[in-house]
Amino acid sequence: MVMLPLTIRKRTITAQQLAFIQTTVNEHWHQGRKQISKILCQKWNWCQPNGRLKDMACREVLLTLSGKGLLRLPPRIKPANNDKRNRTVSPLTIDQAPVQGKLSDLKSVQLVLVRSSPLNHLYNSLIQHYHYLGYRQIVGCHLKYIVFVNRRPAACLGWGSAAWSVHSRDAFIGWSKKTKENNLQLVANNTRFLILPWVSIKCLASKILALNAKRIGDDWFQSYNHPLYLLETFVEKSRFKGTCYKAANWIKLGQTKGTAKSGHDHLLHGNIKDVWVYPLAKDFRQKLMG
Repeated sequence: MVMLPLTIRKRTITAQQLAFIQTTVNEHWHQGRKQISKILCQKWNWCQPNGRLKDMACREVLLTLSGKGLLRLPPRIKPANNDKRNRTVSPLTIDQAPVQGKLSDLKSVQLVLVRSSPLNHLYNSLIQHYHYLGYRQIVGCHLKYIVFVNRRPAACLGWGSAAWSVHSRDAFIGWSKKTKENNLQLVANNTRFLILPWVSIKCLASKILALNAKRIGDDWFQSYNHPLYLLETFVEKSRFKGTCYKAANWIKLGQTKGTAKSGHDHLLHGNIKDVWVYPLAKDFRQKLMG
């Protein structure tokens, strides 16, 4: 038998809270789970720093409680699937003539924020067809960039929320579990970095990382109304050496354990990754510990 209280997505659910949730669900039964999640967020005043409701986190709370047999939910209005998150992105016709030369010879290297812009589909298509991991919609806070070299697409970068459990990163910062719960939003994860296969310019990758590091703090604040103080990424040892991150002054901390989170469990997959970080402020530890 499941015992209360339970903590799910940083919310502690007591017996009293559970009764409140079930009453709210019953009152809005025919409006569906999505709307119920938004109504609960409004009642709790559960919002992101930019004021948006945390309805996706709320839905996870509801589904977890339902899965444990503690909550009765209305049937889904739409079938449960991940089509939107893992949908196939149609290819776009793009000039694949070789882009070569020296970094010093380039007329321009332009980093363009493309999320919620007409270029968003181009980013998704390039990642889907030229990145080894393919396209996957990023859940939660995220930013997308396309790099144009001499006005031609040359690279893509994707950023999302930080990973929850990274031993070497947590030790590097020095924070406790409670402090991490409060401040993890101040770290962003470089989830995708793609140099298009027909682009061959020495040191371009590290140049792009440096350009992005200079502006991502401002872009993140404009989008989500809170700062960033640390960047992180995970480089597959079997595929890459992380040379461009090293050249861009990122710090290699260690390796992952080769596990991935599945629900509330961690499953061993054996895919070891190097952990790299880049501080965005000299007093980043003080900021992250605050």
